[in-house]
Amino acid sequence: MKKYLILFLKGVGMGVANVIPGVSGGTIALITNIYEELINTLRSFDRKALELLFSFKMKELAKYTNLYFLTAIFSGSIISVFTIAILFEYLFANYPVLIWSLFFGLIVASVIFVGKRVQNWNVKSTITFILGTTIAISLSFMEPATENSNLLFVFICGIIGISGMMLPGLSGSYILILLGNYKLLMVTAVTELDISLLSIFFLGSVFGLMSFSHLLSWVLTRYKDATLALLTGFILGSLNIIWPWKQITKSIKINDEVKIIAYNSNLPAEIDSNTLFAIILMIVGFLLVYLLENSSKNK
Repeated sequence: MKKYLILFLKGVGMGVANVIPGVSGGTIALITNIYEELINTLRSFDRKALELLFSFKMKELAKYTNLYFLTAIFSGSIISVFTIAILFEYLFANYPVLIWSLFFGLIVASVIFVGKRVQNWNVKSTITFILGTTIAISLSFMEPATENSNLLFVFICGIIGISGMMLPGLSGSYILILLGNYKLLMVTAVTELDISLLSIFFLGSVFGLMSFSHLLSWVLTRYKDATLALLTGFILGSLNIIWPWKQITKSIKINDEVKIIAYNSNLPAEIDSNTLFAIILMIVGFLLVYLLENSSKNK
């Protein structure tokens, strides 16, 4: 029972991360040591799982798909989106610098400790690390595309969006904004209950989830160091978005909600009590990951 409670809490952390621009639930999964198990669990939903389901062999299905693990993680994520995530949205609206500072410290520590899991920093892992960093930074400077309701493109949006959510350092919702279809798929289609768009987007997401989890599982098994180096680069590149002191240079309004798509980072204008508190929160965020990492090593 204790094991599943801890998994539930990790799921809560993933849910909170997924609603924060520039932070991915995959990052939390990676630093809490459940990323590989999560990917391998998602990969287990294959033809054999379907055969077990249609033959009503539920105990075998639960064991084969690691269903209790997945239930604990997803239930924590879903509950957090409707509870704790709402609190974080309020804090971001009213205390943005302080909350960004906390997450900046958390992500800096994540870069260090995830990077330490690369056993052999050779030419291959270094190149993939630089590639991951470059991709993540480049995304923060990209201009959003125009809206496109073509069903094939909507299917592709589902694939890319869900794949982004699975990768540490990348935000699925931010990628949908860059593809130009965030409003169409996450707002308009939902409020107008556009079954065709929602169905195609859902099918794309399911296809992306299943296929991408197989790909990630394959590369983690055969090229673990290079893959971890790439993911470390993704996380490092996301720091450009998470830096607390920044000036908004471009944003778009989606149903009265402002989505920021471009920043200019700068240093704090003055060292006052708020700045000192923000720095303290950076240290707190760093120490949270440090203590978590040490706790997992001790166990």
